Order: sequence, then structure tokens, then C-alpha cells
Amino acid sequence: MVELPSAMIETATAAADWVVVLPLVLCLMGAAATLMLRKSGGLTFVFAALVLIAVIACEVTLLLRVLEGGPLSMTMGKWLPPFGISFAADIFGAAFALTAAVVTLVVLVHAQGERSAEDGRDGFHSMVLLLLAGVTGSFLTGDLFNLYVWFEVMLIASFGLIVLGGRPAQLDGAVKYGFINFLATTFFLMALGLLYGTLGTLNMADIMLVAPQANPAAMAGIAGLLLLAFGMKAAAFPVNAWLPASYHTPPAVVSALFGGLLTKVGIFAMLRALVVLLPASRDLLEPVLVTIAVATLLIAPLGAIAETNLRRAIGFFVIGGVGSVLVGIALPSLAGVSGAGLYVFHAILTMTAFYLVAGLVESRTGQTDTRRMGGIYAASAPLSILFFVLVLATAGVPPFLGFWPKLLLLQAGLGEGSWPGGLVAIALLANAVLTLIAGSRLWAHIFWRPTPEGAAVSSAPADAWLRVGTTGALVAIVVAAGLWPNGLFEVLRLGAPDLLDPSRYVAAIGLAGGTP
Repeated sequence: MVELPSAMIETATAAADWVVVLPLVLCLMGAAATLMLRKSGGLTFVFAALVLIAVIACEVTLLLRVLEGGPLSMTMGKWLPPFGISFAADIFGAAFALTAAVVTLVVLVHAQGERSAEDGRDGFHSMVLLLLAGVTGSFLTGDLFNLYVWFEVMLIASFGLIVLGGRPAQLDGAVKYGFINFLATTFFLMALGLLYGTLGTLNMADIMLVAPQANPAAMAGIAGLLLLAFGMKAAAFPVNAWLPASYHTPPAVVSALFGGLLTKVGIFAMLRALVVLLPASRDLLEPVLVTIAVATLLIAPLGAIAETNLRRAIGFFVIGGVGSVLVGIALPSLAGVSGAGLYVFHAILTMTAFYLVAGLVESRTGQTDTRRMGGIYAASAPLSILFFVLVLATAGVPPFLGFWPKLLLLQAGLGEGSWPGGLVAIALLANAVLTLIAGSRLWAHIFWRPTPEGAAVSSAPADAWLRVGTTGALVAIVVAAGLWPNGLFEVLRLGAPDLLDPSRYVAAIGLAGGTP
């Protein structure tokens, strides 16, 4: 029984520790402020951009502190964990939060190149900042119930963004997106109820301590429910059909945010829950995880090959990336966890850039159907190069960024020395080949073949440099990170062991009655 005094914080929180929650505070306050400024024309964009720059600065500071000193936590209010609300940053969480903020800033600047002054009244900037708050909170929360809360924040913001404009296709996509995500959060809440009833806590560090003593069958059932909920969020097979059916309906900048961020939060939550919190239950579910990973890896590129809508095809590439991360969850060795983490980083950058390029293609052709596209190479060689580089990165062709996580995942599969490891290794190679075929087919149809009769390629508008420049900046990061990956591997070297052995994370939380 914990004595009341030992369950309460009696000293002031160090000012430096507020860096854990400051990005969330800035996003939420910025969302409220931009909502009030939405009738101020260009001022809304300037303010939102300044907020994002401040968020990035905070998260750079946070990542440097975590790299130097290990996981960092901060508790809101006077109650110590597991009673109070805690936020915790390990290396992976801080790195993903920083990457999410960077791509959000790029997308915001990109969007400014295609939005009119009247568009500033629609609350777009507010919803983008609210979406980033949900994403950042999901990466940095130290409590599963608060993870549910941040999921809901993301859902509210993303639903608002997907219906922005009110076209029939958007409303149809919103219904599909909303239904599956409402169902996923319901399953998540059910799992939380069962978990709290079984363990008496939802604090992540506390779960790590008490879960090994719980009934294995009960914990396996809860882990299976979490797998279902997070699998829906991440668009893993067989609950993946909603993603290509909805992500292509909003404007391309919104699709870019969705493709780059939303599924990554779901797969990160799965990584955290099954590898870190409930490793014994993950072991029992390994055959299921291997099956889901292999099916997702194979079905996704086949869907892209069969698809004629450009952004729907890219949606299948997003699903294929989810399958790659699932390999790291199914085979949680050091190489597997490192590969999964690096793939999340790669997918945030690459999928965001892919959707932005798709938006540029659609604006030049006035089409979404690849059968009505063609001849863009002659009109815009730089755009064709950006597209093809992203195809190669998505397929995992060296020396681009996508090659390194797939190499680590192959190493994990082949190093397993068992049939699951060999199976996922074959599936990874098949996914790479099929993704390259699907991407090359799209490139040939859109850029290389002659313009179909009755179709046309418009000239680039005068302000297209802003959209092309921001997209090119993301692609440049993908190329540079692939050519010089040493910094990323150093982050993996320091961060991956904390997922397999979370003792430093537990110590950083400072549970009530324990020693921080």
C-alpha cells in the first residue's frame, strides 16, 4: 500500500523537464490561436509556421537530451506515476515526434502555394496543428489511456481535414475513414478496460513491471485485442481496405499528412505495446504476427499494380510499409527493432513526399486516373525524377533511405534461423520486386508514354516553384539519409536496446514508492 506522501510530488518540476510537454502545449495553443486568426488572411499561415518552427526547436532539444542522458519523463500535476499523468520520451519517440513536426512544416509551406486568401477561413491551419498535437502526444505519452485520448485528438483533426471542401468524394471517404477508426478506438478502449481490470494500472512503466506476474492467457487475449485495434489504425491486412478508399479523396496536401503520419502512429503503438509492454504475449502471438506481416507485404504491391488511380496506388505503398514494420514486431531482435524504427522514419518522409508529387502531377494533368495521363517527362523532367527517386526509395533500392531498414529486416529474418524468419525474408524480397514493378509501371504510364488523345499537360503556374521546392527538399532528405546513414545508425544503436530492455525507461518514469 503506497503512503499518500510518497505518491505526491513535493518539489517543483525542473524547468528543463518541461521540454517533454512543451511541443504539445505549443501545438494546442497554436491551434486555438490560428482558429481565432482564421479571418486574418496570410497572418494565419505565418503564425502557424512560427509555431511549428518553435515545436521543431523544442523537439531537437528533447532529442539531444534523450540521446545524451537516456529516457526523460515529466509528470503533470502533483501525483506521481502510476497515479498521475506522465509523459515520457525515449530516443525513438523523440525522433519520430521531431520527424513528424518537420514534415508538417514542409506540408504547410507546400499548401500555401496552392491556397487562396479566402481559403484561410476554413480552419485548415488549426486542424493541422491539432493533428500534430495528437501525433506528438501519441509518440510521447507514458500512459495507455492518454494514448487513447491522443488517438481521439488525431481522429477529430483528421476527420475535419478529410471533409474540408465538402465534395461528395470527400464525404464518402470520410465515412469509410471514420467508421473503421471509430471501431478501432472502441476495440482499444475495450482492451484498456480489460487491462486495467487485470493489472490495476495503465501506466506503461507500471505495466512492464506487473504484466509478467499476470495470467498469460488473459494477457494474450488483451494483446490480441490491442493488435486488432492498432492493426486497424495502421491499415494492416486484413483491415486495410479503408486506406486506399479514403486517403485519395481530400486535397493532396492532406493526403500527404495522412500517408506520412497517421498509419505510423498506429504501427508505433503496436511496436510499443507488443514488443515493450507485453513481450511474453507477443511471443504467443508470433505466428499471427508473421502471417499478417507476410500477407500485408504481398497484397499491398499487388493492389498498387492493379490500381489506376494515382493516389489510391500510393495508398497501397503505404500499406506495404506497414507490412515491413510488422516484420520487426514479429521478429523483435536488435536488427528487427532497429529496422522497424528506421522504416517508420523512412516512411514518414517518403510517403509524405510521394503524395505531394502526386498532387503536382494531378495539378499538371487535371486527372487522377493514370490511364488519362502521359507525356509529363517532356513537360517537366524534374517532376519525373522526383517521382522515380521515390519509387526506388519505396522499393528499397540502394543507395536510397528505404534500402537500409529493409536490409536490417532481412538480417533479422535470416538471422532467426527458423521458418518464420525465412518466410518473412522471402516476403520482404517479393515486396521489393513487386513494389518496383508497380512504381515503374506508374512512372511509365504517367511520364514516359505519349499523352493520350484528348488529354493535355498544362504548363506550370508561376508560383509552382514553392510546391516543387518543398517536395524536392523532402526528396533530398531521403536521398541524403540514404547516402550518409551513419547518424541514423547511431540513433538506432542507442535507441533500439531501450525497446528490448526498457529498464532505463522504467527508471526514468519514477513510479510512486520506487526510485527514479
